[in-house]
Amino acid sequence: MKKKRIKLVVSDLHLGCGLTLENGQLNFLEEFYFDEKFAEFIHFYSTGKFADAEIELILNGDIFNFLQIDYRGHFLTVITEDITLEILQRIVKGHPLFFKALRELASREGNSITYVVGNHDQGMLWPKAREYLNQVLGTPVRFRSLVYFFDGVHIEHGHMHEAANRLDPRKFFLKRNLPEPILNLPIGSHFFVEVVLKIKHHYPHVDKIRPFNRMVRWSLINETWLTLKGFWGLIRYLVRSALSKDPRRAFPLKQIIQVFLESAVFPDLSESARRILLDERVHTVVFGHSHVYQYRQWGHDMEYFNTGTWTDLTSLDIASLGKITKLTYVLFEYTDESDRPRGRLKEWHGYHRIEEDVAIA
Repeated sequence: MKKKRIKLVVSDLHLGCGLTLENGQLNFLEEFYFDEKFAEFIHFYSTGKFADAEIELILNGDIFNFLQIDYRGHFLTVITEDITLEILQRIVKGHPLFFKALRELASREGNSITYVVGNHDQGMLWPKAREYLNQVLGTPVRFRSLVYFFDGVHIEHGHMHEAANRLDPRKFFLKRNLPEPILNLPIGSHFFVEVVLKIKHHYPHVDKIRPFNRMVRWSLINETWLTLKGFWGLIRYLVRSALSKDPRRAFPLKQIIQVFLESAVFPDLSESARRILLDERVHTVVFGHSHVYQYRQWGHDMEYFNTGTWTDLTSLDIASLGKITKLTYVLFEYTDESDRPRGRLKEWHGYHRIEEDVAIA
């Protein structure tokens, strides 16, 4: 009999360096509070009716939040391989239960882990970071820099479909006239580190509010001065980027204009998925990146999934007003009748517990 095969896809976990900093203070920039629930998630799909199944866990980008972790007290946009490695070591130290769950999954025969790189974890393009993660998990992780394709399923993080966060696939690293290579960060990453992080020190959840346009209108009325300062910071940053001669920070005016023309702050990627589905080899597309879980169909048996996020969101939409936490993922299962894997968008609730700590960071 064939062994049961399943594939689990998660994205946008945004692991930082843990809920508690080395000095004992709470880490208000940590966004992943669900190590225990994630361990239960892995345990569930490794036991019971899945005990004999071959499991592939697909980590579809922004699993680690390198952009939101300081390096020796500084948030950097000039990021070398050694800097990335040190930050990754802090992430591993800050989330022992998470990595223990991954090790246990990978230790079972037939199981595997695939890692697709996103825009917040662009550092996983470095060889040393990949080697270190392999050592931590005790298995050779299957890394994909942009796209993972199998059996008609196209999986990518989604950042390549918007101008602000699109990487240059021909030049992941900057090397010319530099003492050592650095990551070639997109303009969106520079803006996040140099502008958004400063706002997050006052309002940690500013980038977790949907819809963004309602948040802007609310803040103009209730936090007028801070909002105007934010807009002024954006304008100064874009002008400085257009005029800069520093190749590590310079972006041509044409690209900046393209960002305004193409990008939304939190883009709907369904149209990009529909274009990919025009390829007759593809029947299913999976994205993350937008932090909004989604499912759509086109034509005959063409499907699009967005895995959403395992971080908290705040909704200003009257239909879902308030704080939202949905630990969503996609489950692919193979049947004996077909070689096509069938996907389902699911939400992990975790095992029943009587009490648990409240995340107050």
